[in-house]
Amino acid sequence: MKLRLDRLVTLYVVSPYLQSLSGEEQSIPILMYHSITDQDESSVHAYYRTTTSPGRFAGQLKFLQGEGYTSCSLAHAMNLLQTKAPTREKLVVITFDDGYSDFYRHAFPVLQQYGFSATVFLPTAYIGDTPISFKGKDCLTWAEVRELNKFGIRFGSHTVTHPQLRELSVRSINNEVVNSKAAIEENLGSAVDSFAYPYAFPQADTDFRKMLRDSLCRAGYQNGVSTVVGRANCASEPLFLERLPVNTCDDNALFRAKLAGAYDWIAQPQRLLKMAKRRAARLRWQR
Repeated sequence: MKLRLDRLVTLYVVSPYLQSLSGEEQSIPILMYHSITDQDESSVHAYYRTTTSPGRFAGQLKFLQGEGYTSCSLAHAMNLLQTKAPTREKLVVITFDDGYSDFYRHAFPVLQQYGFSATVFLPTAYIGDTPISFKGKDCLTWAEVRELNKFGIRFGSHTVTHPQLRELSVRSINNEVVNSKAAIEENLGSAVDSFAYPYAFPQADTDFRKMLRDSLCRAGYQNGVSTVVGRANCASEPLFLERLPVNTCDDNALFRAKLAGAYDWIAQPQRLLKMAKRRAARLRWQR
């Protein structure tokens, strides 16, 4: 197994430190899954893997149930955080990006088994009447989406074509966020208020963040998630909530640590690195 600095720091530095503290600010973990499959990702560094085996996923939900967690919607989580309403519940939001069909086959039955719900974010260009492949995997069909919705699975937008939004014009970005929302609402017959940003979120680009926030608000979105690592809290941006990436490499020790906040530290070095890259690119452009 390759050395994982993030794991070592999380389990042997941050976790012991958090355990020594008394009390903490209210926060809610939002888990970020992608594909539930046994696909081999051994050639990919553990941090960047996006698949979780069905067995590992079942183990993680069993762990959540055993620890007394209850799943909730993004809207409910945001309401509690913004109003700072006290609650004794241990809440978790479970999300899936990309709308892969293995959610229907492997994730949904396990969610039902352990009494959890989830929000699935759909790139609507790849959701059709028959399976359409995205990144080499089939996505859900609209019939499956409607069936899942009847059983309490929530759906949000993951844009239309899953592009690098920061590389698009403002008009193209608006089309991506508006048309994807409209497609889901048309097929489900109910309002869609959640959005998931595709790819790495450009948190250091304040101008882009403001533009995208304005676009999402005009389109009618009320909450959203990003790939910024951490748990959501009262200071989180409602449309760009932090999440905790989860994959096959998350055994119970690391999974527990992430839920407890011991993985939140990684957001700061990532933010500083992005800022440094952005500054270096600006200097090269000025030359």
